[in-house]
Amino acid sequence: MAKKTVLITGCSTGIGKLAARTFYERGWNVIATMRKPEKEEELGEQDDLMLARLDVTDKASIHAAVSEGVGRFGGLDVVVNNAARGGRALLEASSDAMVRAMYDTNVFGVMDVCRAVLPIMRKQGSGCIINITSMAGMVGLPLETAYSGTKYAVEGMTEALAFELKGLGILAKTVAPGVYSRTEFSANANDDDWAAGGQALTTYSDKLRAHFRSSVSAEGGNTADPQEVADKIFECATEATPVHNPVGNDAQLLMKMMGGPGRQAFLDQAEPLLLPPS
Repeated sequence: MAKKTVLITGCSTGIGKLAARTFYERGWNVIATMRKPEKEEELGEQDDLMLARLDVTDKASIHAAVSEGVGRFGGLDVVVNNAARGGRALLEASSDAMVRAMYDTNVFGVMDVCRAVLPIMRKQGSGCIINITSMAGMVGLPLETAYSGTKYAVEGMTEALAFELKGLGILAKTVAPGVYSRTEFSANANDDDWAAGGQALTTYSDKLRAHFRSSVSAEGGNTADPQEVADKIFECATEATPVHNPVGNDAQLLMKMMGGPGRQAFLDQAEPLLLPPS
């Protein structure tokens, strides 16, 4: 049986790197992509693990990485859109540069990767796209207004894509992690605009952040193992799962508050209105 192949974006740190290792250790060909693969010291080139440059804001690099990976491994079974940019500030204090950079990476970058791989999957008649979102795409988080907007966008886009691709034999899903403080993502989030609104707004922001951190800690976000997210990604790639897949105590708590698995039941009921009979 031929090995399956996965392409993962944002593999230089955190969940992306863990996902690359998880797929590789479970016998997959892995195209581990990042903006600067020449600096990668932990993931090494192997017969079944390829490092490739891919910046989701650079279409040429997307197409080059996809072409090189498919040329090496012969196909593409799963794509994991993990690369993302974070940022925290009140919307009033958020700069154009921060907001636009976040949308360029988190929304348009995901769309561009999808458009690059879909012709390959359509020709194969199979494939799975897994978009990594966030619990910030399930409920709007104060101080992460722009980030929540991007993740809501990807949740909605993926839901539409799941309907759109069903007749072509291709799956689309999201994995929505809660807070995993043991990854580099939170530390790397852009806080440059935190104090841009002046002292009064900064004091208010500090108050909001302190409360959120306390809530996250109560749900185990400070000690949660990010390997849970990599395992959920692999599960979505290999098993029948819903379109929306929260992971982490906090994200699952929010999903329960919103009615548990009711979203998938709603999508199943809506399908006859949106899709012709197969």
